[in-house]
Amino acid sequence: MNEQSEENDDDDIRGAQTACAPLVTRRLLLRTPRMEDAADIVPIANNRMIAEQTRRMPHPYGLADAQAWISLAQKGMDKGEKAYLLTRKDDGQIVGAAGFVAINEIEFEIGYWIGEPYWSKGFATEAAQALIDHVFINHALDRIYGCCRVANTPSRRVLEKCGFQHTGSGMCECAALNGAFASEEFVLERSVWESLKRWGAA
Repeated sequence: MNEQSEENDDDDIRGAQTACAPLVTRRLLLRTPRMEDAADIVPIANNRMIAEQTRRMPHPYGLADAQAWISLAQKGMDKGEKAYLLTRKDDGQIVGAAGFVAINEIEFEIGYWIGEPYWSKGFATEAAQALIDHVFINHALDRIYGCCRVANTPSRRVLEKCGFQHTGSGMCECAALNGAFASEEFVLERSVWESLKRWGAA
């Protein structure tokens, strides 16, 4: 799941988040999706421009797709994976989704997408920083991975603002394209994250 639009905010690395609880940022609440959210997810997720930047999001995106994602998100938590619905703190409006998945037993990759009405507002960076803090604080990992479509410059900027370093290129399967897209691969080392946290507190 990757952001489609440029982030313009001056986003700080956020503080620690507690495990098994919603993640709270300056403007967002990242919470576990519920089945009653499905109907509200569809209008914002049913966007080809978003789906074509992600691996697993289908297009068209209907109620059954939202329900399947929510079910998968709830099952994934048993494996240490997490999926969050991004909502604004002030009014509860859904703005997108984010999460992390296990590449293997010791490596995680983060992802995110933001609904088109909320592009260029810094939400992806804000959510990604909360995810990164959560993963490093609650898991004994040395690094976190990220990936975006080569043409998705805004998503690459989100990763770079969070401290990720480019490591190479590859190909990623895309459900909406019924094929693969060229991708850029990134990694964030724990030592870099710890340095960013110290700098942010200075």
